[in-house]
Amino acid sequence: MNEFTWVFLAALALMTSIEIWLSLRQCRYVESHRNKVPDAFKDQVDLSAHQKAANYTVAKGKINRIESVIGVVLLLVWTLGGGLAFLSDAWQSFGWSDSVTGIVFILSFFVIGTIIDLPISWYKTFVLEDRFGFNNNTPALFLADLAKQTLLMLVIAAPLIWGALSLMSSTGEYWWLYLWAAWIGFTVLMMWAYPAFIAPLFNKFTPLDDEQLKSRVESLLSRCGFKSQGIYVMDGSRRSGHGNAYFTGLGNNKRIVFFDTLLETLNEDQIEAVLAHELGHFRRKHVVKNMAVMALLSLIGLAALGWASAETWFYSGLGVSMQNNAMALILFMLVIPVFSFFLHPMMTALSRKYEYEADEYAASVSSGEQLIQALVALYQENASTLTPDPLVSAIYDSHPPATLRVARLQANK
Repeated sequence: MNEFTWVFLAALALMTSIEIWLSLRQCRYVESHRNKVPDAFKDQVDLSAHQKAANYTVAKGKINRIESVIGVVLLLVWTLGGGLAFLSDAWQSFGWSDSVTGIVFILSFFVIGTIIDLPISWYKTFVLEDRFGFNNNTPALFLADLAKQTLLMLVIAAPLIWGALSLMSSTGEYWWLYLWAAWIGFTVLMMWAYPAFIAPLFNKFTPLDDEQLKSRVESLLSRCGFKSQGIYVMDGSRRSGHGNAYFTGLGNNKRIVFFDTLLETLNEDQIEAVLAHELGHFRRKHVVKNMAVMALLSLIGLAALGWASAETWFYSGLGVSMQNNAMALILFMLVIPVFSFFLHPMMTALSRKYEYEADEYAASVSSGEQLIQALVALYQENASTLTPDPLVSAIYDSHPPATLRVARLQANK
């Protein structure tokens, strides 16, 4: 153990304490407001739906606290507990080349992590979501998805890891800059490829066949100057009762996707308003701005890794004696969430700013009133609490609470 060990443990303890305190604070606040629907929604949301959202929020909070504690224990086992050292030594004993050993070491770490996460994931799907009427998944489909995800991870991650390790070993002192450029290129490629080649492995996407709705959507796209490859409906109800809509893709491969559950929940006016909100993100260049922020943060992170990976204290402080590129990458992936946790409020504030701007855009090209109705319907359909703790929401929630969004839209009428 060294000074970095104590810095790491202090940051981990502080992060975990804050997470648990905020979670308990959220549960107390939601429980204290469960018996009264906020005045702004009392004509649209009945008390039973409001209480269901409160119960759902509290139940998720409990499992999230358990998950947080398990995550801390696993992190300590992997690092100071010697887990990574043991795994590395096991693969080193085969006598393979450094490149092959590094790839297998990292991939095996991911696979083990997936297996460890399986019980919690199973519980969330077949107990928590089922209890509140959201789960439509089956054990067979769940396991098929897991198998596909694992295979996809191996197929994509293996060459990516090989490329990263090669750059780290062959490009000199500033390898982190080359790796950053390669990572940005890979991210852009995945944004382009995901809708056409990856998403269809898990869900069925069919062109929107409601001609009247399709005509309204195309008219809105034309007014907003947005071109897409198509408008699709995703079979989200196959796994969950939650509804959503999103844009995906890049360049000439952009798609608009509606969950089938959303189409069943909202009327045409509301769907148009929700789509106008999503178009607002495009017109206000939020995707590009987010990519720029992520690129900057990843550059800073990789520069820090480039510096730390050359220092003995980085490895010994986290419980390992072997210094190599594969170990450096794993240690970085394990500890960076601990330190980046404290950036949450800044990132949340930025995201909320974008949501308000998208709402304003939607009101200008569609109907602010219909967007309000859609937001209320979606909050109710997804059992999202209308009364989150203000501090917790400000730190964690990428979208402003419904009360604030509705008040802002009404004020801008």
